[in-house]
Amino acid sequence: LPGVIHHPLVSLQSSFKAKAFTEAFLKNSIQQPRRHDLQNMLSHKAVILGYGRPKKERRKSAKARGLNARQKRELKVFQINPEHQRYELFLPLHELWRQYIIDLCGGLKATSNPQVVQQKLLKADFHGAILTVVRSKCPSYVGTSGILVQEFKHVFKIITRDDKLKVIPKRNSVFAVEINGFVSHIYGSKFEYRASERAAKKFKLKGTIDL
Repeated sequence: LPGVIHHPLVSLQSSFKAKAFTEAFLKNSIQQPRRHDLQNMLSHKAVILGYGRPKKERRKSAKARGLNARQKRELKVFQINPEHQRYELFLPLHELWRQYIIDLCGGLKATSNPQVVQQKLLKADFHGAILTVVRSKCPSYVGTSGILVQEFKHVFKIITRDDKLKVIPKRNSVFAVEINGFVSHIYGSKFEYRASERAAKKFKLKGTIDL
């Protein structure tokens, strides 16, 4: 440009600043600067500068872990306190269960199909039902009756009318349950599932079932 004087010292300072800036920029851009000769790269090699997005750390979602069987036993999760082992305390639960079964089976009318009702009961929840042992290979269990308060894979826990907690094995026992005059029999040996497992299982009706 006319009228502008280009002093050699000014050009030298600008060149030095540019070089220093480039070296500093390369140090920050290259991941492992110790392995690279910056002067050599500036003099003999073409450097491709790119922007690398920082990788996002995936946070592992903390899944809530339930208690295992040993911890449940230690905490006595399934233990019913003696002061709560009273028949009358579970009568409201029985009334709720009756209404639940009636709604599930469409009213339980005299014209209801017994096979359809039986299929419904096989997958139903029996907590609150009044169960009676009608057959068993252990004679002392026969005649025991009460409200089912806990169901496990292999046993029923019931509260009798005299406020006693009884543990009845499912295997080798037949239980009767009555709803509005409709009596159904449960063969415990074929009923050895948890309530949640039974709800998803497909049962086949058989003509005769042995203990």
